Amino acid sequence: MDTVYSPAHALHAPAREFLDGQLIPYFESPARAEIIRAAVEAAGLGAIVAPDDFGLEPILAVHDPGYVDYLQTVYAAWLADGRDPGGVYPDTFLARHFARRARPPSKPGARAGYYNFDLSAVVVEGTWAAAYAAAQVGLTAAAKVAAGARSAFGLCRPPGHHAHADMSGGYCFLNNVAIAAEWLRRKGGANRVAILDIDFHHGNGTQHLFYAREDVLFVSLHADPDRQYPYFMGYGDETGTGRGLGFTRNYPLPLGCDEAQYLAALDAACATIGAYRPEALLVSLGVDTFAGDPLGDFALPSQAYGRIGARLAELGAPTVFIMEGGYAIRELGENVTSLLRGFEMPA
Repeated sequence: MDTVYSPAHALHAPAREFLDGQLIPYFESPARAEIIRAAVEAAGLGAIVAPDDFGLEPILAVHDPGYVDYLQTVYAAWLADGRDPGGVYPDTFLARHFARRARPPSKPGARAGYYNFDLSAVVVEGTWAAAYAAAQVGLTAAAKVAAGARSAFGLCRPPGHHAHADMSGGYCFLNNVAIAAEWLRRKGGANRVAILDIDFHHGNGTQHLFYAREDVLFVSLHADPDRQYPYFMGYGDETGTGRGLGFTRNYPLPLGCDEAQYLAALDAACATIGAYRPEALLVSLGVDTFAGDPLGDFALPSQAYGRIGARLAELGAPTVFIMEGGYAIRELGENVTSLLRGFEMPA
């Protein structure tokens, strides 16, 4: 399994974020990607390769042009407005009852409120370059599978599954897995694509992007949104709309979810995917389900990840892994490589 990696991820390095009412060091740090890259190299899982450049076209097939322009230009506008160079934060948010036809204001802090749904997606000078590179990483991994590889790993950073067509949040700017899935549909020869999101947090952006589609199945295992971020999406009764009805499946899981509970839900999710018979499977790979993760509350041990990977291998689909969350720095590399090894070499 090749791993696609770009050092440009390190250009996105906010110093701080607001979490639980406090200004704290940024959890989604460049160290995450470097730890995973080093672990993959040490595990000998395959070559580590640079991404190809697919340009803006596949990004704009998923994301709103005005939103993409915001990501490209807001930091310079923020500095020109005399604001703190530590990063762009919203001055306000577009609330439900503000206007029937809301439009992005010109002032950068207000634009940030239009294009963000929380305070974690901090834009700094290098954010666009890093997010663009992450999308190319995912696209390159998808292209490898479209060309006949059994699997590929896109070591994307920043992550992407919380990003909507025109909104950032949850550390996410461009929805890497959605961009790769749309490319596989349009250019990669796959008529049916499945996305399995195994991050601790629900992939609200990915769900929203494909909610009315039958050609992309979205299946997610995650913490119950009644008590965990992103709170407003990911409930079990969200199953799609229109032609997409029945092609979204959510499996919200309880506080302290252990390995047995998780694997049972994974079996159900895999049965759904197997019945769909996808021509390509994309896995939003988050390991913040780990028992020691500071942003999660599940109880999975490191040993569980190899079994998760082996179960995914049983689906027999060409598989693209796209990196999402995971913040237990000490165990991060082990957990990711255990899952990939379990997929490549099931017991």
